[in-house]
Amino acid sequence: MNTATYEVIAASSAVNAIAAFVGGLVIAGALVWAVRMGISVRREELDPPTPEEQPKLPAEGAIHEIREMREPDEVPQAVDESERLMPYNLHAAGSKHADDQHRKRWVPGSSGSFGSGGPGRT
Repeated sequence: MNTATYEVIAASSAVNAIAAFVGGLVIAGALVWAVRMGISVRREELDPPTPEEQPKLPAEGAIHEIREMREPDEVPQAVDESERLMPYNLHAAGSKHADDQHRKRWVPGSSGSFGSGGPGRT
């Protein structure tokens, strides 16, 4: 190799080092700008609610869970087959309060959990 080749290699590595340094400065500047913009946006937001503004329990206490048996609410039948059912013709929920509120329990002698080794329903 001759001296000119070493000079070209040295010049290109210096340019690469300067380009990497400038690129690092650009990225660092962008990060500083993003943080400052985030801080200014955060300052413009409303303050968090005070303890007096927080939701409170009703005077009668917490509302407790209600257990009930539900049964499917069937889709109403159209009076005439040419009549279309519209969304307002349907009920809000897919189930309704069951008349029989007796909970069906496990029957002794029937199968237990899968693989329990029991004889199954006899």
